[in-house]
Amino acid sequence: MLTAYGAANDCLTELPAGPVPAIPPDCVWLDLVEPTAEEEAIVEAALGIDIPTREELAEIEASSRLYQEDGAAFMTANLIRRGENDQPESSPVTFIIKDNTLITIRYHHPQAFPAYVKRAMKPQTTAMNGWGILISLLEAVIDRAADHLERAGQIVDETSKKTFGAKRALSGIHKQAPRRTVNLQELIENIGEEGDFVSKMRESLVSIGRIVAFMQAISDQMRDSRNVKENIARIKILQRDIVSLTDHATFLSGKISFLLDAVLGLISIEQNGIIKIFSVAAVVFLPPTLVASIYGMNFAVMPELQWQYGYPFAIGLMVISAILPFLYFKRKGWL
Repeated sequence: MLTAYGAANDCLTELPAGPVPAIPPDCVWLDLVEPTAEEEAIVEAALGIDIPTREELAEIEASSRLYQEDGAAFMTANLIRRGENDQPESSPVTFIIKDNTLITIRYHHPQAFPAYVKRAMKPQTTAMNGWGILISLLEAVIDRAADHLERAGQIVDETSKKTFGAKRALSGIHKQAPRRTVNLQELIENIGEEGDFVSKMRESLVSIGRIVAFMQAISDQMRDSRNVKENIARIKILQRDIVSLTDHATFLSGKISFLLDAVLGLISIEQNGIIKIFSVAAVVFLPPTLVASIYGMNFAVMPELQWQYGYPFAIGLMVISAILPFLYFKRKGWL
């Protein structure tokens, strides 16, 4: 799908599309979402550039993501979104600047794009040209990334409370909250999902940081002299925001790793407790089993078999032999 946007009265406006897709002469932004071969050919013919294919977008080398060709600057970053099932989806998005016109190529739907379009439909104080829209789009992406990391931090905090429990203040005195039964497998799944998301978000921030650094390096191509200083200042702010968010993502990754180790430790403790119960049960029932085995032997001469109270004596001996180890373990604090 090819969507063209223009600028009027300091607002972003969507230009009407005709029956055959064409490039309006006054457009400042062309947004290609899962473009067809025909739409790519139209853009290539109108702007004189070579649109990278989906396979070329996935190239990981920095030289393949950031380059200049045919008078245009090509920049690709991995943008992340949460899908319908709340799973992280990461896909490359290419930003192209040619003659102060922005072209975006994407094969998924980051929430930052419609959010920016909705906001840009109102009067803006920033430049409504290709470079200004690109910077504004990246600002929207960074704002969305901050929201995602904030939500991930909240989920990590909730998981931490479930893992370690919480203390409540009652009448000004902190008392230990009642121990709750937690599903450790569910905790591991939650930790794994958030760890995967934070890892992809950090990768996305690194790729956006490369774009911003590349934009600063080619800032002399910002032809609108009225907004060059403003754009450069916004780029520097973007760089600082990316650094701070990357540090926060690193902090969350460390916290998630700690939580994962803690939950695995709790699982080990739980397993050790179960094994301990079986071990104690085996030791407690071992002496009664020995007594029963002795009096179950089929020797001809066994005086106890002729006793009138031999059976109660054997039962009592088995009970006592089971109680004594139990009391010993209890006294040692092993139970």
